[in-house]
Amino acid sequence: MRLADLTTLGVGGAPDVLRTCVATNELIERVRKLDDARENVLILGGGSNIVMGDEPFRGTVLQVATRGIEIKAGESTVRLTIAAGEPWDELVELCVVNGWSGIEALSGIPGLVGATPIQNVGAYGQEISQVIESVRVLDRTTGSIEVFDNAECMFEYRSSIFKREPNRRLIVAVDISLRIDSQCIVRYADLAAYLGIEVGGSATPVEVRSAVLALRAAKGMVVDIHDEDSRSAGSFFMNPIVSEEIASGIPATCPRYPAAAGVKLSAAWLIEDAGVTKGWRLTEDAHARVSKKHTLAIVTTSGATTAEVIELADHIQQLVFTKHAITLEPEPTLVNCALAGLS
Repeated sequence: MRLADLTTLGVGGAPDVLRTCVATNELIERVRKLDDARENVLILGGGSNIVMGDEPFRGTVLQVATRGIEIKAGESTVRLTIAAGEPWDELVELCVVNGWSGIEALSGIPGLVGATPIQNVGAYGQEISQVIESVRVLDRTTGSIEVFDNAECMFEYRSSIFKREPNRRLIVAVDISLRIDSQCIVRYADLAAYLGIEVGGSATPVEVRSAVLALRAAKGMVVDIHDEDSRSAGSFFMNPIVSEEIASGIPATCPRYPAAAGVKLSAAWLIEDAGVTKGWRLTEDAHARVSKKHTLAIVTTSGATTAEVIELADHIQQLVFTKHAITLEPEPTLVNCALAGLS
């Protein structure tokens, strides 16, 4: 089986070996044995935030399919321990239905629970780091099981210690704490506008989830076999965080938000200002193009290769740098492939 069949972008060569792990202990032991044998290992979750190279993957791909949720409810909060292989959006739906608030704005995000701390997944004013109590991992350098509390995860915008030290740790379970609350505060302007409320106003988790799913679907950001624009790895580029000095040189029409290390700019605005339009492709017969719904996503059609995806991403990155002297960084993990770099 080609990895193209296991990723939402739909590109990638075949692995030497593919194994699916349905139990946490099985996953841990397989990784330990492969690491002890110094074999090349790729841990694959939902395949929604990864770009695989066209060449065969020389090694073993372990597909995470572990399941299990433990629930401990208190008077005002509920704590959930979730296996890494649980589908993320199924978890969000479970929580919303039960009136547990804190991740409803993260509805519709594809992939598995275990991947969410790595990228510090976030959308529409919420981030997974806001609700994580701890993350249970296998340290692949020592073979031991460790527990990282929230602070030890070193969360930043779309980053964490797990992303900054790739392949060192395997996430096997995540603990989150949610509020038992019929209302949640809406802090994201587009979401508030869709709901017809002011930023800082409240809505029910059910209302927020419904609105977010609609907003994401309009951008092709909900995986749907009937939507050609959902054949992507999600947002291909991260919103750049720049200094206030650099941000002051960008036109005021560019959306911007305060960030811990400066100012976060809209990557979509920068891309469009550099001349890239929805549906844009390098050549008429190219099998990779910009989404027709959202300029942050690169989508593929039947017959696409990773090389085409990378070539398009390189071109977009160069256009933005030439126009604004800002380097857009890819959001998905790139395996057996890489951007060419700026010239």
